[in-house]
Amino acid sequence: MNLDYLVREPENITPKTPILFMLHGYGSNEQDLFSFRETLPADWLIISFRAPKDTQFEGYSWYDIDFNNPENFIDIDQAQESLNAVLENILKIVNHYGLTESRANLCGFSQGGILCYALSLKYPDLFNYVACLSSYPEEKLLKDIVKDKKKLEKLRFFVSHGTDDAVIPLEWGRKAADLLYELGCYFTFREYMSGHGVNQKNYIDLMDFFTK
Repeated sequence: MNLDYLVREPENITPKTPILFMLHGYGSNEQDLFSFRETLPADWLIISFRAPKDTQFEGYSWYDIDFNNPENFIDIDQAQESLNAVLENILKIVNHYGLTESRANLCGFSQGGILCYALSLKYPDLFNYVACLSSYPEEKLLKDIVKDKKKLEKLRFFVSHGTDDAVIPLEWGRKAADLLYELGCYFTFREYMSGHGVNQKNYIDLMDFFTK
């Protein structure tokens, strides 16, 4: 499955050029996180994917959600399909640009962040910096993650959540800190006085994370 995406190319691309893949949330589109490009490093290649499923109001999603059914909150088959599609497209794009000496970076909001947890923990050798915003690690997508601390040591996570998030509860977001601590991963977990979104302080901290 080929995913549509927006791209910002730096002036020069070498095998070591950092690349950042962005995955938006439910009902949004590829323009959303792409707006971050203005403050991201100028020498990075930035790709913002559009999710494959249509939602209302001209938005897109990675999978269907059933807010009335906490036990089957997400459509796991669709989520798995999207996960495979994102991985396939990442590998194609990395290959297309000849980034043989670069690990990819990830930034996902909400649904997109859920996929970022699964991608990075299943394929840690492909990734470096991973930002998961207003999201949570979905156990049903993490059944075959890598648990070898040596293989996970290059990953760096930035996890943020709003204290008043009415879409994904803060308690769900906090599960990430427990999981990443248990796996021995390097991570920063921050809570902000906000709802289901990224406020200014969160944004500044996120940019600091990516520019370290």
